[in-house]
Amino acid sequence: MAARQDWESGRASAGDELEPIETASREELAALQLERMKWSLQHAYDNVPHYRAAFDAAGVHPSDLKQLSDLARFPFTSKKELRENYPYGMFAVPMSEIVRVHASSGTTGLPTVVGYTKNDIEMWAGVVGRSLRAAGGTRNDIILNSYGYGLFTGGLGAHYGGENLGAAVIPMGGGNTEKQVQLIREFAPTIILATPSYMLTIADELQRQGIDPTSTSLRLGVFGAEPWTNEMRREIETRLGIDAIDIYGLSEVIGPGVACECIETKDGPHIWEDHFYPEIIDPETGEVLPDGQLGELVFTSLTKEALPIIRYRTRDLTMLLPGTARPMRRMGKITGRSDDMLIIRGVNVFPTQIEEILLKHECLCGHYQLQITREHHMDEMTVLAEVRHDLSEVLSASQRAAIATELRHEIKSAVGVSADVHVLETDSIERTQVGKAKRVVDKRPKASV
Repeated sequence: MAARQDWESGRASAGDELEPIETASREELAALQLERMKWSLQHAYDNVPHYRAAFDAAGVHPSDLKQLSDLARFPFTSKKELRENYPYGMFAVPMSEIVRVHASSGTTGLPTVVGYTKNDIEMWAGVVGRSLRAAGGTRNDIILNSYGYGLFTGGLGAHYGGENLGAAVIPMGGGNTEKQVQLIREFAPTIILATPSYMLTIADELQRQGIDPTSTSLRLGVFGAEPWTNEMRREIETRLGIDAIDIYGLSEVIGPGVACECIETKDGPHIWEDHFYPEIIDPETGEVLPDGQLGELVFTSLTKEALPIIRYRTRDLTMLLPGTARPMRRMGKITGRSDDMLIIRGVNVFPTQIEEILLKHECLCGHYQLQITREHHMDEMTVLAEVRHDLSEVLSASQRAAIATELRHEIKSAVGVSADVHVLETDSIERTQVGKAKRVVDKRPKASV
């Protein structure tokens, strides 16, 4: 593939210097994207029966791509198509060229299966290494990797990226929080990789053991795998005395490392557009929206060999913004997902909206849960929140009740839905030990089939 010869295919060196593509002009980047997009569309059409049939049905051919905007003529891909071709039907190379298989951690239906060639693994390690360097990591760091290993892409993706950076990686994985704290105390890591909710669980355990969370060797955390707000960033940074950086990815596109914030700005993840071409669409009509407008994020892979992905609907709601620390465009904070949006009495509600309100309150921490029930044919939402660890024995029941009353008013005013709010003592809500926090418990009866 000719495009790979020009820009080193995103493989970061073990040094701390920016790659040439990270300082390229938008015109140079667009030229590279067009060349690589032509290759990716042709590769998918020639080698994946689904894409050949889908392109033919839409009346388009890879040769119809003359400029980047022509991508809008091509059909979308969703989890539905990946599941219909389970497990290996979307692969564009024979299994003899596959060196690794991952699968999504989804809880409904068949998992989505992702394959990687040797070149894919090297590219993936490169973009994660680039991400960690953009986040402020160097070859002199010691990384505690608390993402889960296994079929989930987080653990191995982050691990290979850390080694690509040249850092020392401690492959702890998720869970066993007491052991996590022991390693922080004894191995003196300077960077931690985890979900943001699990980082707060680690902070709780540090305090339980009588350790000041701001006194550890950690200076930087790179957090992803679940939506989180700037309010949660502030809580993590305040409680642990570290910089908290947002990394973004999803298994169908590659895994972690599709985009990452830069330590200089902390203003949203920069998308590594030399490998992953982003679009924002209206989730209802599929129309491509201009930069700066909120919609659903869509990705097309530009260099993936085993599983080229064309116009993949992520269901993540965000917007594209101009680059700041890098020429690549940034993603706004994920405001929610078009497929996990809650509809409460006709009002669209995203968990991150509630999180933002809770974490603005100085007495509350980042542990919360939304419980959805149905009483007399009406949906009801209960919000469970916790007081900060250092205030658990300070705030009385009447003070917690007063906070709950205040929050009910704020949620009604900001979100437009009435909620029953309970402010609980510390450790009242079940903690996540591995992976993503369970933010929503939907107790409504399931519709019969």
